[in-house]
Amino acid sequence: MSFRKKLSPVRIKNKIFRKEIGSAPGTLTHIGEKKLEDIIIEIHDYSNTHLDIKKISSIEECKPYVNTTNPTWVQVKGLHDIDYLKQLWDEFDFHPLIQEDILNTTQRSKIEDYGEQIFIVLKMLYMEDGVLHQEQVSIVFTEKFIFSFQESERKIFLPIKERLAVENTRMRKGGPDYMSYALMDIIIDYYFAVLEELNENIEIIEEELWSGEDSNALSSIHKIRRQLLQFRKSIWPLRDSINSLTRDDSPLVKDETKLFLRDVSDHTLQIVDSLDNNREMVSSLHDMYQTNISNKMNEVMKVLTIIATIFIPLTFIAGIYGMNFEYMPELGWKYSYPVAWGVMILVTFGMVIYFKRKDWM
Repeated sequence: MSFRKKLSPVRIKNKIFRKEIGSAPGTLTHIGEKKLEDIIIEIHDYSNTHLDIKKISSIEECKPYVNTTNPTWVQVKGLHDIDYLKQLWDEFDFHPLIQEDILNTTQRSKIEDYGEQIFIVLKMLYMEDGVLHQEQVSIVFTEKFIFSFQESERKIFLPIKERLAVENTRMRKGGPDYMSYALMDIIIDYYFAVLEELNENIEIIEEELWSGEDSNALSSIHKIRRQLLQFRKSIWPLRDSINSLTRDDSPLVKDETKLFLRDVSDHTLQIVDSLDNNREMVSSLHDMYQTNISNKMNEVMKVLTIIATIFIPLTFIAGIYGMNFEYMPELGWKYSYPVAWGVMILVTFGMVIYFKRKDWM
């Protein structure tokens, strides 16, 4: 007899899009959601007094910006068309390993310095209908350019565009390093929004446990625990990565920008601490749930024990007079039946009164 291991649809999907074993470093394989839509590329060429925004339909339209003297942000939405992206990367001399990691949306959060290019991988988190979703966002910046890559068309950087539209701001005066900081900071801000919603969910579970309305509490606790674990995996690697970026002497990161990056690092540590506190709170909620279940079980056992205890003397009396001895004087007495009932009722009431005085009932 042969046994076949059952796989969930999610596991099967992950195996389909997994990188092939033994492939050479720099091999371009898209590991993520497959789409049929066109990739969207939007270019923001800006300075203190100048802003040029253009959506391009072909990589040829990017060539005029290659020699620009202004900071230029290239926003890319979609990673499924490898050939199209390869043209963009060749135009701007992307490192092969950066190309490979951008397409692999299962990367851990990290920051890598390639000399003339700094590569940043972040996990964008957001909540929809109580479900925690994750999307990889990759950022590459050079001396003049900032590139951001994401799979979906979500407008996660809309606040950045609104700030970029205002003249004489730090955003317009800053270079690619400051723009990269701003993109990182907005994703960290989304982390705070997710953290706030998780905190609210934890408070709701706690109220349900205290009120006794905890029929679905265990599944909710496990769900929150998984979400906290996923959240922590997304942000934990950033602690050391951001600090390394502020300590390194990369010519691409100005000292002024390092001050802002330290602020992002502080926010990251704050979120990690909050996540650790939430994990402890969820563990406490799980213990509280188990305690509630034990208390309810004890109450049930208490009632059953009292009932059984009350019936012990009644069973004894019934057993005595249920024996088939030939000579039992009470059996011939005409009041024996009502007297037996009376004795059993008195015993029952006596035991109930005794249990109540002892606060056992």
